[in-house]
Amino acid sequence: MSKLKLNNVSYRYEKSSTNVLDNICMDFEAGKIYTIVGKSGAGKTTLLSVLSSLARPTGGEILLDDKDVSKIDRYKFRSKYVGVIFQNFNLLTHLTALENVELSMDISGKKFDRPKKEIALELLGKVGLNADEAKRRVLKLSGGQQQRVAIARALSYDPDIILADEPTGNLDGETQNEIISIFRMLADEGKCVIIVTHSPDVAAASDVKYELKNGKKKT
Repeated sequence: MSKLKLNNVSYRYEKSSTNVLDNICMDFEAGKIYTIVGKSGAGKTTLLSVLSSLARPTGGEILLDDKDVSKIDRYKFRSKYVGVIFQNFNLLTHLTALENVELSMDISGKKFDRPKKEIALELLGKVGLNADEAKRRVLKLSGGQQQRVAIARALSYDPDIILADEPTGNLDGETQNEIISIFRMLADEGKCVIIVTHSPDVAAASDVKYELKNGKKKT
């Protein structure tokens, strides 16, 4: 059964007559890694914005567990159902790794049955950061470590869907493989992982690869 489903989704910018996305149909299931590939300008980032509800489709529909996403409050959708990982991490650099994750938990509005600090430390440990690293300011961490913090932050309110925009684009090959392993672990735990990537290695490690060309899904 689809966790997230796109039915003939299109998107165009205001005052434009050209679709950036054109009648896209895709299925995303829990427990799998999906990659979205294509040349620059193919519509990958726009698709990610639509999937995360940062942008609403101008045509078609997106279903979450067979419910129309347009009927769900955007803030609730982004703070409950999806966790987004950005290429440039988008971490608050004046805070520690731990504080970044705790802040995300606060913003979500979710109630937790344990202290947030305890949960945040567990999440950071899960993605490979020890307690000492968790207490460092983000600028004192390497690129790979910052990406791990970004993943832990996306997991902080336990969303079912993880969306990642070029999550290995700024990383070396060894670190990229470690990040891929984390995504595989998350999929094995039942998360639906959707990754926009230019990396052939990341695409090869996914369960399903979708390719976009000129805003259309390539068949």
